[in-house]
Amino acid sequence: MSTDVKLLFFAGSAREGSFNKRLARLGADIANANGIESTFVDLSDYPMPIYHGDLEVESGPPDNAKAFKELMQQHDGIFITCPEYNSSVTPLLKNTLDWVSRVRDETEAPLHVYKSRVFAIGGSSPGGFGAMRSLIDLRKILQLGLGAHVLPEQIAVPRAANAFDDNGHLEDKSLQELYKSVIQHLAYTAQALRR
Repeated sequence: MSTDVKLLFFAGSAREGSFNKRLARLGADIANANGIESTFVDLSDYPMPIYHGDLEVESGPPDNAKAFKELMQQHDGIFITCPEYNSSVTPLLKNTLDWVSRVRDETEAPLHVYKSRVFAIGGSSPGGFGAMRSLIDLRKILQLGLGAHVLPEQIAVPRAANAFDDNGHLEDKSLQELYKSVIQHLAYTAQALRR
């Protein structure tokens, strides 16, 4: 696939052994192997305090929120992989999305970083649902809360403890192909909607 778009992959988990970090890294590897320039980033490298309105008034958004927004702006498409915590998204991911939404230049429209690029979502969990319940909430946050364009296709990887082979690929080859297809669709859509 020939494209000049750049994709960003990250997981809504900071845990070192996170299945969703593995899934996000795999996505970046798949994209790069197919000629799509991609970056994997770890949210552990961008710690932020829990969002608090008084803290924002007193100090403004944290530097890591500004840095993460800048990283997002350098990419045309963003793929988020999300674990399932009590049938919803992780506090880490929600907090990151919330803080970034508060970073705005004076001449910039609200939520511009979300509204001006394309998103895709996926998830993995040890159970049989493959983080599907968290993906429902993540889609709602991105689309309704932040005004983002989110692809209708997504990937849900169940039984995560046995889902990856020794090379980090998905054991289920049909899931691996689906992942590749969603990534390619993300790149095509990002290129078509680039603005």
